[in-house]
Amino acid sequence: MQKIEEYISKQPKAAEVLGPVEAAPEYRVIVDANNLTVEIENELNIIHKFIRDKYSKRFPELESLVPNALDYIRTVKELGNSLDKCKNNENVQQILTNATIMVVSVTASTTQGQQLSEEELERIEEACDMALELNQSKHRIYEYVESRMSFIAPNLSIIVGASTAAKIMGIAGGLTNLSKMPACNIMLLGAQRKTLSGFSSTSVLPHTGYIYHSDIVQSLPPDLRRKAARLVSAKCTLAARVDSFHESQDGKVGYDLKEEIERKFDKWQEPPPVKQVKPLPAPLDGQRKKRGGRRYRKMKERLGLTEIRKQANRMSFGEIEEDAYQEDLGFSLGHLGKSGSGRVRQTQVNEATKARISKTLQRTLQKQSMVYGGKSTIRDRSSGTASSVAFTPLQGLEIVNPQAAEKKVAEANQKYFSSMAEFLKVKSEKSGILTTP
Repeated sequence: MQKIEEYISKQPKAAEVLGPVEAAPEYRVIVDANNLTVEIENELNIIHKFIRDKYSKRFPELESLVPNALDYIRTVKELGNSLDKCKNNENVQQILTNATIMVVSVTASTTQGQQLSEEELERIEEACDMALELNQSKHRIYEYVESRMSFIAPNLSIIVGASTAAKIMGIAGGLTNLSKMPACNIMLLGAQRKTLSGFSSTSVLPHTGYIYHSDIVQSLPPDLRRKAARLVSAKCTLAARVDSFHESQDGKVGYDLKEEIERKFDKWQEPPPVKQVKPLPAPLDGQRKKRGGRRYRKMKERLGLTEIRKQANRMSFGEIEEDAYQEDLGFSLGHLGKSGSGRVRQTQVNEATKARISKTLQRTLQKQSMVYGGKSTIRDRSSGTASSVAFTPLQGLEIVNPQAAEKKVAEANQKYFSSMAEFLKVKSEKSGILTTP
């Protein structure tokens, strides 16, 4: 502490730190001071346990009401044997909150504790003074280390704070050794933070060192702290390597790395994006594009709707159709065959598209074109004055069948010139050779 006081009185200069940082005159003092703070913390825990054990005879409930070690030590020193001091005491009000003071005063009035002897009280007060003196020395060391770390390792100090930077640098054995360590090892430096003598070790987290307990990591929610410690360790490795070569003395690299860390922290804590409710697609989607090309166009032309199909699909309003007598239930040829002579002409095939009609439809059309029996106004679709009575110069009035000649021609055409006719086998009498017309 005397050496520290001497160095505190001197003003540090950045020019003094040249070459390896271990060669700096104050470096050894800084490392020793860091180690001393760890020892002071351990001593404070031991003293707290001693005071707690001894004072539980007078006020056993105080331990659970004031969990903080330093607050407990200060409160014990102030109360002593007379527990009535906690009411309207300014010193106690500076140590504890009003709510805690109220609970302590109520509990003190009903406690089962016994009065302490003068010797016991003196020992407890001596221990309290010792603990408060150690705590004051610890704060003095922290102030000194933080004032010097800005010259020895400015970038590392910016990221994790001067105190934590000094701790990890001291336990690593110097800034040069720290710069050679990987990030996963830096994260574990100081894993045994303090010897919890007499306390339960269940609350001690494994694999958590000085970086995990630094302010920058502890500011995050508990579920993100391990992830944050890994990130901060990686950036500390980079900053330590910059500092070991005395580059970026103004701490610009440290500021940039810390901004990057804070940006990632903010990103981790962002609420998840609001799930967008997608509307249903339009119920009537337009016709999707199909495959193009010559083959598709040919197929489309071949399967296209021909004029014959269009005519067959049309119906005339107020006219009697072919199925008037229910010969073929529900079948109608529409406008097909109504124009011209009243007969269905030869099956039309569009030469451009090569659209074909089925053989069943061809047979049906030929069947409908053939006329059997007498002339009928319904079948012929002619006027009702048509008659089968003919005037001849020889016999005068004569009943004839106007369709007789037509029928013969139609039968001959159906036999020899029909589009549905097959090859005929005709045997010649002279040669016996089969010929096909």
